Amino acid sequence: MTPAEAATVPGASVLARDWGWRHAGRRGWAVRGLDLRIDPGERLLLLGASGAGKSTLLHALAGVLGGDEEGEQTGRLLVNGQEPTAARGQSGLLLQDPDSQVILARLGDDVAFGCENLGVPRDEIWRRVHDALEMVGLDLPLSHPTSALSGGQKQRLALAGVLAMRPGLLLLDEPTANLDPEGVLSVRDSVARVLEHSEATLIVIEHRVAVWQGLVNRVVVLDQGGGILADGNPDEVLTRQGEQLAKVGVWVPGRGSGLPASRRGAAPRSTGSLNAGPLSTGPLSTGPLSTALLQTRALSIARTKDAVVASDIELAVHAGSALAITGPNGAGKSTLALTLAGLLKPASGRVLASDAFAAGAGAQPIRWKSRELLTRIGTVFQDPEHQFVAATVRAELAVGPRALARPEAEITARVDEVLQRLRLDQLADANPFTLSGGEKRRLSVGTVLATRPRLLVLDEPTFGQDLRTWREIVALLEELITEGTGVVAVSHDADFVTALADREFPMAAPAQAPRVAAAR
Repeated sequence: MTPAEAATVPGASVLARDWGWRHAGRRGWAVRGLDLRIDPGERLLLLGASGAGKSTLLHALAGVLGGDEEGEQTGRLLVNGQEPTAARGQSGLLLQDPDSQVILARLGDDVAFGCENLGVPRDEIWRRVHDALEMVGLDLPLSHPTSALSGGQKQRLALAGVLAMRPGLLLLDEPTANLDPEGVLSVRDSVARVLEHSEATLIVIEHRVAVWQGLVNRVVVLDQGGGILADGNPDEVLTRQGEQLAKVGVWVPGRGSGLPASRRGAAPRSTGSLNAGPLSTGPLSTGPLSTALLQTRALSIARTKDAVVASDIELAVHAGSALAITGPNGAGKSTLALTLAGLLKPASGRVLASDAFAAGAGAQPIRWKSRELLTRIGTVFQDPEHQFVAATVRAELAVGPRALARPEAEITARVDEVLQRLRLDQLADANPFTLSGGEKRRLSVGTVLATRPRLLVLDEPTFGQDLRTWREIVALLEELITEGTGVVAVSHDADFVTALADREFPMAAPAQAPRVAAAR
């Protein structure tokens, strides 16, 4: 939409009166006792500990939380004086995962999809599509394949689809959680352009406050026990109540993670140009070569057969050491992690396991049977839901040990230990798909810990975590590394890399560097 048209879309009001929601089958409430009024045009940053109900509130406001079969509601929640389900055309929801929001194969069709569902006249749809793409700074042909977009571009595409529907209430649920720093800024700047020319009401959830602090005029902190912990001007709330908020898990700007750099030494980073062939980088870890679990030889990686994203990768993964794989969206970080984990076949070259690590299973993890992988390599996917197969948290944690035919008493003991360590014991009987984003991530980490593998391969292990649970995950991984477990972690989280990694392996986007430099 043009700036003039954007300004004609009135902002929506929000009113909650003693509102609460409890998922079906859960004893505890996701949100309870919420009293909140948001006036049209306000820009609000919604904070709170993992599991405080932030995403639940946004989904409720978008009218997509579900009905009586999905859960129990108390009190009132209104958008412009209407029930959210009756006001769906007045709100637009942007989620965390860029890939989950791309529906159609061509860019223009994807932006038009929401308008088509609202019954907007065809000629008007395409005018809105052009205007929305201009607003988010996505200057690409309408026929451009959505599969060729980076993570940041996909998130801006999803934002354009929301804007094309011209909502009076813009709901952003951790929209930059899965993005690299460049993608974070591109999405934040796109939202800033929209707000500059729009009267829309904004509610954004984000654990990392600093990115959005300058764009909002109000901060509301949900209390995990119900109600509101803090409400007011961003600077005043974060300054006057910063210490209290940090204690409950809010990432308060200027306070950092509170953890020192890795006790095994700050992660050394490769030096030189990633475009210029192999680098001289020094030893991969502080441990002896005999601790190597995996090594690569002239490795090329590809998600699909003819789409090589990086080649000539030479690295080693050691026991009792953490390797961080970093780089922009689209560089191939997840593809490399899955290849190291024995879940993707190399495009060329090999991933080799040491004799001690393979323990008779063979030299190449890609050829290991599933039971052989379970006890050697535990993998946490980028999207936690992709690995959930059971109806309860407890049953999910028992899947791996049960597949290994462990005695029931041992399975129970392992599951109880993981539930306690990851602060999931109060959610043992909950459906994994009803957990908050941060809780889902902790559960996905727990599923691999339950099989006690010697190597963990983690894709964005800290996304969606509040400060408290972030520290707990780092401390747990540090403990496992000290015990001799190897860790490979894909991460955009600079604090996490600093706190945990012995070694950083930076990757570049394929367009910038068709060859990834060696690091040993």
